[in-house]
This record gives sequence, structure tokens and C-alpha cells, in this order.
Amino acid sequence: MRGPHNIWRLIRTGATFERTGAMKIALEALDAPAPVRIAARVLGWPFKWLGLKGDVTQPPVLRAITALGPAYIKFGQLMSTRPDVVGTEMANELRVLQDAVPPFAMDIARAEIETALGAPIDDIFSDFSEPVAAASIAQVHRAHLRDTGQEVAVKVLRPGIERAFAKDTDAFYFAAQMIELLSSSARRLRPTQVIQHFADTVKGELDLRMEASAADQFYTNTQNDKGFSVPRVVWQHSARSVMTLEWANGTNMGDVEALQNAGHNLPQIGASIVQFFLGHALRDGYFHADMHQGNLKVAPNGDLIALDFGIMGQIDEYTRRVYAEILIGFIRKDYRRVAEVHFEAGYVPANQDVDAFALALRSVGEPIFGQDATKISMARLLAHLFDVTERFGMETRTELILLQRTMVVVEGVGRSLDPTLNIWEVAKPVVEKYITDNLGPKALLRDLRRTVQTLSRFGPQLPQLVENALLRTAAPPEEPKRPSKWRGVAWFILGGAVVAATMTYLA
Repeated sequence: MRGPHNIWRLIRTGATFERTGAMKIALEALDAPAPVRIAARVLGWPFKWLGLKGDVTQPPVLRAITALGPAYIKFGQLMSTRPDVVGTEMANELRVLQDAVPPFAMDIARAEIETALGAPIDDIFSDFSEPVAAASIAQVHRAHLRDTGQEVAVKVLRPGIERAFAKDTDAFYFAAQMIELLSSSARRLRPTQVIQHFADTVKGELDLRMEASAADQFYTNTQNDKGFSVPRVVWQHSARSVMTLEWANGTNMGDVEALQNAGHNLPQIGASIVQFFLGHALRDGYFHADMHQGNLKVAPNGDLIALDFGIMGQIDEYTRRVYAEILIGFIRKDYRRVAEVHFEAGYVPANQDVDAFALALRSVGEPIFGQDATKISMARLLAHLFDVTERFGMETRTELILLQRTMVVVEGVGRSLDPTLNIWEVAKPVVEKYITDNLGPKALLRDLRRTVQTLSRFGPQLPQLVENALLRTAAPPEEPKRPSKWRGVAWFILGGAVVAATMTYLA
């Protein structure tokens, strides 16, 4: 229930951010408007003594988030993919949250697996290791199947994690609604939709059958991609709270020295990461949206291995074409076409000036061309692009933000292997191939054939559908009921008063 009882959770959050020194940093990163800053300080500063201390060796924001627990850590991880919300610098800092949670006890993990799979763990696995990785939602163990001897990775959810996430997500929704009530300028970032995206992402990750499905879909899409592999799901030993995958042997992508010692071609691997990511996004519309070093390995034969499928991106065919045209427009320095694509897709309001927008886009693209590859930054380009699109009234597109943020991540991974990597040169052949296959005459014929097939299926219903549409058009529009702004503020004040009275009584 998203009511005033969430005031206490927000006070605890604000108090922790104040005590750790993270409040000012976070508000500046968010460029929070005055009403939101005031509300945050009201919720935090008077109750600073109630805040959690956290790990004093960590930077303030990370210290506050890790102290507040798994739901906040997961939210921080998701915000690392949203530089449009928290800024590029903060997004990069939040990326280290991947390994911020200690593992839980072996006996608890074994009990959870036995309950989920309905059999004693020793009947399923001939051996079962201590945790080899731990995150905010689950941890991973290495094992061998008793019946086949196959080496596998067993992922198991943290006990009680669903209830904990439900409570904290409820508070996140309440905070987002209050931000929208207090600041009209913050509505462009759609805070409630950001929380909805977070809730949907976590909902999928809290049911490991969904992650197993994502892994299986990704495996199916990429099984013929030479040089790229995805571990197969062992379905008979997977359930809601347990997922079993083939074990992937390889060197962690973050261990550059080990990769060099193994004789791998680092520049080639760096370029492959970018090209595989773009290829999956444009070809399939389904891509790994968390491709940091911890989720990538290099097999002994040089193949890339992807791991952890909790955050996957999905974009429809039309959006893929729009994104490809935007990319190729920047690559070819055709800023007028990039501007037109934004208008055609409805990303920028029609009342804006396309020529002025094209000129603004030139200020985004030109500074990156003609420079040494080491000075070209996708993160810097996207930060400037966000500023430009905001000035022209473009609302946040969550699906594009996730795609663009992953580009920044894979660029960083590629640069860690090859500091001279030029992401535009590497991306160009992939985007041009997609453009050729999907925006040429063959693509037009394919689209027409699909349209005819769709119309043929609905043929008998078309007269009635047209009549219903005309009747709806002719009917007078209903006035939408708008919730009172002051109702939310009243709940906020009432909740604050109740909490303040409680604190006074306890004191």
C-alpha cells in the first residue's frame, strides 16, 4: 500500500543519506529542483541520528546504498544504466555495486535448493561448492550433476528477498509520486515510470524461471554466432528460486593481465564486444543489457561468453530501424537526417524547429569526429545529447536509454582491452549491414508482404473494426479524472506529522 506509512522508510533513507554525507552529492547528481531538495532535507537532516552508518571506507553514495540493503543496491545497479537520471559520473560510480553484497550461509542455500527442487542436494549434485559469486538478489555455486557428471553453475535466491523488495519498492513508488507532485520539471524524467521499470526488472529476477527463459532465448538467438556463446539452461534442475546452467570455463574479462598471458588478441576481443552487442540489438531486438566485465568471460579458444541474464533489453522492429538511422546519421555526419528521424518517430514534439534541432545535433556530433580515438567518448556524446533533447522537449525513452547506456558500458569494456578502440569505426559495418538488410527494396517488399498477411487474417472483421473506430471518433471525449495535487501533499504532511509525533513520544 503506497500510503503515508512509507514516510518512515523515506525518513530512514534520508537519514542514512545525511549521516553518510551522500545527500548533497545525490541531489546534485540528480539536479533536483528546489522543492525536492527541501523535502529530502526535511526527511533526512532532523533524523540524521537514525541513519545507518554503513561502511566508512566506501564513497558516500555507495556507503548509503549498501547500508540500506539489497533493494537499494539493486536500484543503484539499475540507475547505473540511467545516466539521463543520475548523470554520467554517478552512473559510472554505481556500476561497482555488482559485488557489494556478502554471500549468505551454505546451509541456507542448500535448504532452499532442496525445497525448490524437491530432493536432497546430495541426490542431485555429486559435489557442491561454497559461493563463487554473490549479488543483491542471488548467489552462485559451482557443482557437478550426479547423474551425468556435467559441471554446472547453480544460482539460488536470497531467502526472504521477495518480501524485502516488495516493501522497499512500495516506498520507492511513494517517493516518485511525491517528486512528481513537488516538481513539474522532474516529470520529464518520469520518476514513476523509472520505478515501474525497476519493479518489472526485479519481478523477473525474483523468479529465476524468467531469467532461465531469458538465457534460453538469448542462447537460441545467438547459437550460430561464431565467436559468441551462452551457457545452456539445465531445465530439469531449475525452479522459481533456483536456476542451473552449464558451467562456462574462461577468463574473466576484467583480468586483462590473465587474458594477455593466455595469448588472446585483446584489440580483436574489444571490437567483438561492441559488434556482438549491436548485432544482437539490431538483428534480434533482444540484447544483454548488463555487459560489464563481471558478466563476460573469454573462453580458451577466444570466444566471448555472456553470463547473468537478469537485465535484458528488448526493442521492437520499428525502434530498431529508428535507432539504426540515428546511428548511421551520426556516423555519416548527416545531422539533418538524424533530426528528421527524431521528428518522424515522434520523439521530438512537432512544434519544434527541425532545422534548429539539426544544428543542435551538429554540436553533439562534430566534436567527436576527427579526434584521436582515445579522446572519443560515447558517454560524453550521450550526456550532450540528453541536454539537447531536453531543450527540445524530448521525453525520456526508457528502451533507448537502456540501449544507449549499454553502449557506454561495452565501449568501456572494449577500451579496457584496447585503449585506441574507436567505437564509431567498429560499429559502422554492423549498422550499415542492418540498414542494407532492413531499409532497402527487399525490406520494403518484406514489410508489404507482412502487411497483406495481417490484413488477410483480419479481412472478415475489417468492416466492423472500421465502423467501431468511426463511432469512437464521433463520440464526445470523456474528461479524464485528475487526482488532486493537494491530496498527495496532505497525505505527505499527515504521515510526517504521525512519524514526528511518534519520535517525540519515544524520545
